Amino acid sequence: MQIKIFFENLSGAGKAIAVLTSGGDAQGMNAAVRAVVRMGLYVGAKVYFIHEGYQGMVDGGENIREATWESVSSMLQVGGTVIGSARCKEFRSHEGRLKAAHNLVQRGITNLCVIGGDGSLTGANLFREEWSGLLNELVEQGVIEAESVQKYSALHIVGMVGSIDNDFCGTDMTIGTDSALHRIIEVVDAIMTTAQSHQRTFVLEVMGRHCGYLALVSALACGADWVLIPEMPPEDGWEDKMCQKLSATRSRGTRLNIIIVAEGAIDRHGKPITSSYVKEDVSTQLPYDPPPSSPPPPSCSLVVKCLGFDTRVTILGHVQRGGTPSAFDRILASRMGVEAVLALLETTANTPACVVSLSGNQSVRLPLMECVQMTQEVQKAMDQKRFEEAVKLRGRSFENNLKTYKLLAHRKPESELPVSNFNVAVLNVGAPAAGMNAAVRSAVRVGISEGHKMFAVSDGFEGFYKGQIKEIKWADVGGWTGQGGSLLGTKRTLPAKHVDKIAEQMRKHNINALLVIGGFEAFLSLLELLMARGKYDEFCVPMAMVPATVSNNVPGSDLSIGADTALNAITTTCDRIKQSASGTKRRVFIIETMGGYCGYLATVGGLAAGADAAYIYEESFDIRDLQANVEHLTEKMKTSIQRGLVLRNENSNENYTTDFIYQLYTEEGKGVFDCRKNVLGHMQQGGAPSPFDRNFGTKISAKAMQWVSKKLVETFRHGRVFANTEDSCCLLGMRRRALIFQPVVQLKDETDFVHRIPKEQWWLKLRPLMKILAKYKTSYDVSDSGQLEHVVHNRPKESDASVAM
Repeated sequence: MQIKIFFENLSGAGKAIAVLTSGGDAQGMNAAVRAVVRMGLYVGAKVYFIHEGYQGMVDGGENIREATWESVSSMLQVGGTVIGSARCKEFRSHEGRLKAAHNLVQRGITNLCVIGGDGSLTGANLFREEWSGLLNELVEQGVIEAESVQKYSALHIVGMVGSIDNDFCGTDMTIGTDSALHRIIEVVDAIMTTAQSHQRTFVLEVMGRHCGYLALVSALACGADWVLIPEMPPEDGWEDKMCQKLSATRSRGTRLNIIIVAEGAIDRHGKPITSSYVKEDVSTQLPYDPPPSSPPPPSCSLVVKCLGFDTRVTILGHVQRGGTPSAFDRILASRMGVEAVLALLETTANTPACVVSLSGNQSVRLPLMECVQMTQEVQKAMDQKRFEEAVKLRGRSFENNLKTYKLLAHRKPESELPVSNFNVAVLNVGAPAAGMNAAVRSAVRVGISEGHKMFAVSDGFEGFYKGQIKEIKWADVGGWTGQGGSLLGTKRTLPAKHVDKIAEQMRKHNINALLVIGGFEAFLSLLELLMARGKYDEFCVPMAMVPATVSNNVPGSDLSIGADTALNAITTTCDRIKQSASGTKRRVFIIETMGGYCGYLATVGGLAAGADAAYIYEESFDIRDLQANVEHLTEKMKTSIQRGLVLRNENSNENYTTDFIYQLYTEEGKGVFDCRKNVLGHMQQGGAPSPFDRNFGTKISAKAMQWVSKKLVETFRHGRVFANTEDSCCLLGMRRRALIFQPVVQLKDETDFVHRIPKEQWWLKLRPLMKILAKYKTSYDVSDSGQLEHVVHNRPKESDASVAM
């Protein structure tokens, strides 16, 4: 693999880069600004802040200031944008853009990094197209010298999308969306406890004037009873159907109902559906005059009078924009910021303005105006009531979320369900991971929708051989998405020692397929059951595995359910620990993370928390490295920063323990800083699952269950299921941009069984990024960078789910 060292290949010497945030603020913008500044300085460029967005560019003066390494310290965890954002009417005029061009040329700035929405990025592209003409005008006015036109002949633009609505086409996720989902889910979880206490119905209105992403994903993440979004207006008469659904769930013993409404929700006639309308009297508050062809409105109110339910409305408003950014947004913004600087360094006069996007688990560059035009096409399709087309234009991630929600939220009548006569067992194996319950719920409901009889196995394979198996129904998994841990119970027990008893239980309950949700032990279990097929026909059935472990060490998948929740636990704790040193003398914190021999949590958690170093097993280190790190941190402490953060993976080195590193830093830092240590322990496995883990677990498990159904049909011959090929025992994993099924036996060569990790791990490429942002001199792999793709081709055909939910 080609490694490029920046100072040899991608020098930014002599270049000036300016960064601005424009439009609405979004959590994570500061992480992007920090990454642009530090990466720009790292490659030798001058970097400038433009305060107050385009208004600051037009006004100039103190609004455009040179940035230093220290000026972006302690901003990673801050919400909003510390350099300010403002709407600017003046920039929309030719005169305003002329002023802005003059202000940039005065400082030699010809590289702009714009963080904002489609309006901000469209304005940047127009500015770029007019640039040479603006410079000629400035020469004619005698404001700048004629040679400046030649010297600053081209303006280069790279965009990053900062928007909580996730309404920009071409990227799976925009900066700020995940944090907004965190705010929504925190509120929903809090509301559900009071709603259950009083048997209430809550109508929750979330942001999304033109895009229903937040409403849709939060509905999927909390198992809402009903969701209303602009891309999917309900059919006429939806009021009655919704009331019937709410009544049916209450009749099954549910004590609460959640209805989520996007602020831009509309009906089939394009009229608004408000949260108050959902609650109040339909007969007196219909927002439009129904056409003669439409069915008559219900004679009673939607929820209050028609059902008699105690109902409350909560409008979240700008709380969704507030608060500290999530780990996902910090990592996304940091990766995008670095990629944006690379794009600026590699651009030429003929390179179109690009936007840095996320596709699956990869950063990609796309032509800015292609993305803007596609985004505008979505709104045009909605205005023309072509709603199905609008959903497709939103992208595969949005489309798959919608399909999964429909599949799980609305139970078909028994008479409409297919009859398969197959029995499918689902179980958790390994350590508990947040999101396991969402995965189980999804598997059970999809299986029932496919016509199967679903069986839940308690306590993994230990419960399996003991016969702890029982049928599980649709209603049994209600409310599971927000529950942490494993409600089924999970054990690390492997099946090999009890394979005869497990085969007996398979025979007794006529189990035709297995879905195993778990970590490395689940992977080993499937390998053992595959080996047992030669002796026991009971294991000649389709078997699928969904990776779920905080360690993220399962081969065949870039991501595992539970890892995002653990990262947020680490990031939040590190924020609080660093804050504890505020106002004290200089201090360094040594933090030990979980992960076994896998350094994912330490590395990616370190990137999200702004760590100075992260020690892991995969990247060996010795006393000289430790000494160099201490000296580096000491030097920084003398000149600028007040707090340092060092993470250590629990099994990174048997001799250089957390205590050893703590004592070393304490001794070597005498007179400059003092030291504290903290072992995070099992708190990383606990707590309510993050929106990402709820959503990822739900979607990946639904896909796995659909694969199981397909394999059951394919392998049913002569009155029985018989599956003994390699491709009938698979792991479903995220690989770069796609969710793919891989035979577990083919993953053996990719696995380090001694240390229970994959031999190759994608996130190791992020380690140089973390070091660069901590001011270390290092090399960075840019072999995947520099490829400008196109919107219509930026995802493989099979990719119907993404890292981005």
